Amino acid sequence: MTRERLMTEVFVEAADSLTDDFDLIDFLQRLSVRCAELLQVAAVGILLADQHDSLQTMAASDEHTRLLELFALQHGQGPCVDCYNTGQSRIAINLTDPVVTLPWPQFAARATRTGFVAMSVLPLRLRGRVIGALALFQKHPARLTDADIALAQALADVATIAILQQRTVDHGQIENAQLQQALTSRIILEQAKGILAERWQSSVDDAFFTLRSYARAHNRQLTKLASEIADGTFDTTAIPHPGADAAKR
Repeated sequence: MTRERLMTEVFVEAADSLTDDFDLIDFLQRLSVRCAELLQVAAVGILLADQHDSLQTMAASDEHTRLLELFALQHGQGPCVDCYNTGQSRIAINLTDPVVTLPWPQFAARATRTGFVAMSVLPLRLRGRVIGALALFQKHPARLTDADIALAQALADVATIAILQQRTVDHGQIENAQLQQALTSRIILEQAKGILAERWQSSVDDAFFTLRSYARAHNRQLTKLASEIADGTFDTTAIPHPGADAAKR
C-alpha cells in the first residue's frame, strides 16, 4: 500500500470519531500501526495522561513496545514522561549514548536490550494543553527527515482530536472523567488479552490480533467485546484461536 493511501485511510478512520459508536482504543491501536508503516520506524507507542497526570500506555504497534513503555512509567522516567511534562518534542534521541540517557538509565537499558537504538517523542497537544505523547522507536540510527517529523506531529494531532472529540475542553481543562473512561477501557482490553493468551497458550500479540480480527469480522466494538470477555459473559470458544487451523491439519 502506498504512503498516500495509508495517509488517506488514517484520516478517514479519524473522521469516524464523529460517530456515536466510535471505538477510541481500537482507533489508537490502528493509528500506532499506521504510524509505524508511514514513518518506517520499528515501533510506535501512544500514551495518555490519567486524572492524576500520570501517563498510561493506550496503544502500541507491538507488545514489546507496550511493555517497554509500561516499564518506563513504573520508574517515572523516559523521554515520553519528559515530553509530557515539558510539552516539547525530542527528536533523534540516541539511546546508546550514556550521556544522552543519563536522566533515564533504566529505560535506556531496557530499550537497547529490546533492540531500539534511537527514538523520537512528540506531544499530544491542543491549545497548549498536553494530554499525552507519541513515541517513535527505531532499530537503526538514521535520523527522520523534517517531512517525517511534520507527518508524525500531524498524526499526533489526529490522535489528540480523536481523543477530545465530543469531550469538554474549557479554559484548557480536559474533563477528567471522559479521559479516565478511555483509560479504564484500555485496562479492560489488557485483561481480555491476558485471558485469551492464557487460554490459548499464545503470545499476547497473537491474542490481540485474533481478538481485533474477530471484532471486525462480526461488526463488534472492540472495547465492548473485551469487556464481555473480562467479565465472563462472552463464550471465548466462539473465537477461532491462533493455531486452530494448524491443529486441524
